[in-house]
Amino acid sequence: MGGRVGLKGTDGKEVLVKALQLGATPVSPVRATEALREIAHAADQIEVLTYPFDMGEQEARSCGLTPTVVGSIVRGATAGVDTMNAARDMVQHQVDLILFAGGDGTARDVCESIDQKVPALGIPTGVKVHSAVFAINPRKAGELAARFLQGEVSLREAEVMDVDEEAFREGRLSARLYGYLKIPYQKESVQSAKGGSFATLDEKTSQDLIAEYVIEKMENDCYYILGPGTTVKAVADKLGVTKTLLGVDLIKNREAVGSDLNEQQLLKLIDQKKVRMIVSPIGRQGFIFGRGNPQISPAVISKVGKENIVIIATTNKLSLIGFGRPLLVDTGDIETDQMLSGYTRVITGYNEETVAKVSH
Repeated sequence: MGGRVGLKGTDGKEVLVKALQLGATPVSPVRATEALREIAHAADQIEVLTYPFDMGEQEARSCGLTPTVVGSIVRGATAGVDTMNAARDMVQHQVDLILFAGGDGTARDVCESIDQKVPALGIPTGVKVHSAVFAINPRKAGELAARFLQGEVSLREAEVMDVDEEAFREGRLSARLYGYLKIPYQKESVQSAKGGSFATLDEKTSQDLIAEYVIEKMENDCYYILGPGTTVKAVADKLGVTKTLLGVDLIKNREAVGSDLNEQQLLKLIDQKKVRMIVSPIGRQGFIFGRGNPQISPAVISKVGKENIVIIATTNKLSLIGFGRPLLVDTGDIETDQMLSGYTRVITGYNEETVAKVSH
């Protein structure tokens, strides 16, 4: 819930309250429903067990499923302990697969509770989705779950990662491996664990060359949205502008206009303005939008326009994403994802570009 309002996650009650005060709305119900619609196609072959009310029952019934409801919760006031109780109960009921909606914090709770006794798969709905236990989007999660339950897909171990949210909000990325889950696996359906590029001299030189080229192309009196990450930060550094490493910032005429902005702040500042956006795919995962930058929402992307999005990445970063794997988008809006899909140019050096496929 905290992504679009700029909180970079909602682990902990105090942060959740703050997110609600800032106008955040739950993301998981809509995205869980999207996944369950794919399972509903095989409803005559699959039995669905779920926890009550807003822990799955409502979403399952909205898709035409008739779930077996187990466990108990305080409606509208669930926490991580409820996730852990639900996961343990599913193990006791000898389910074949646990399908959960959330981010890395939820994946940690599931991992701790089941100890690989049952396969699991994540529907990505969080801000921090660094773990390799998530499908690339909710639709793929539902399709993959159904195929596994029909005996068409095998299992493999995948990493459960999480970051320190407090450090994350302060612009420091402190990631840690917490364990493994057995997941149904198809290369084109499951995301990789997030990973950074090696901070070599060559990588830094490549980022500087990209930055120099991007700056030469910048226009006066144009607003530039700068996405998260070290590659984009290199642009700000060369301009002499302070940039939040993990936030979304705005500059104009080589000066900062806004720092660590949320969705509503961005929309207000760029309204009726000439604007471009500079983003870089997440290391190893390849997401341009939908991981780590939910502040850049479909509404923001619509105002900027596809033709005004500049993608930058070193050749090393692209190679770590993997040969043959496309760049990815998962904005939560299918029309936006379809609009962004296709082939696009990626700046990889000074006056150097490549063409990459974007998929959803």
